[in-house]
Amino acid sequence: MKRLLAGYAEIMDRFSVFIGHACSTLFFACIVISALEVVLRYGFDSPTVWSTELAMTLCATVWVLSVGYVTQRNRHISITMMELLVSPRVWRYFRLVQLLVAFGAILVLTMALWGPAAKVLGRTEHSGTAFNSPQPTYLKVLIVVGCGLCLAQLVANIIRWVQNSEGDLSGGH
Repeated sequence: MKRLLAGYAEIMDRFSVFIGHACSTLFFACIVISALEVVLRYGFDSPTVWSTELAMTLCATVWVLSVGYVTQRNRHISITMMELLVSPRVWRYFRLVQLLVAFGAILVLTMALWGPAAKVLGRTEHSGTAFNSPQPTYLKVLIVVGCGLCLAQLVANIIRWVQNSEGDLSGGH
C-alpha cells in the first residue's frame, strides 16, 4: 500500500509540474496578443474587441491551472516567522495542519463552486462585452478543475508528509 501511495504522489507531482510548465506558454501568448493590440490600436488606429478579454482569460487560465504546480513546489505566499520560532519537529506538525486546513478549505470551495459550474454547462453565460465571449462559463468550470488539481496535489503532499519524503520545503522562503 505504501508503494501504491508513493506511486500516486510521484505521478501527481509529475502531472502538476507538467501542467505548470505547459501553462507558461500561455503567458507568452498573452504577451503576443497584448503587443498585437498595441500595434493595431496605436499604429493603425484599429483596436480589436477581443484582445483584452482573451489576454485576461489566458492569464486566469494560467493562474488557476498552475495551483497544483505551486502546491507541489510549496511556493505559496507564506509568513515564515513561526518556522523561525519553533523547532523543526514542531514545524513538521504545523506543516501537516497547514496541509489539512488547505485541503478542507479547497474542498469547501469546490463544493460551493460545483453548482454554479454545473449550471453554466446547461446554459452558457456570456461576458456581455463587445466580444461577448463565453468567458464566464469557461472560467466557472475552469476554477472547479483547478480546485480538483489542487486537492489531488494536496493529497500527494499529505502522502509525502506521512511517508516523511517531502524533501526541501525552504525553496520559497
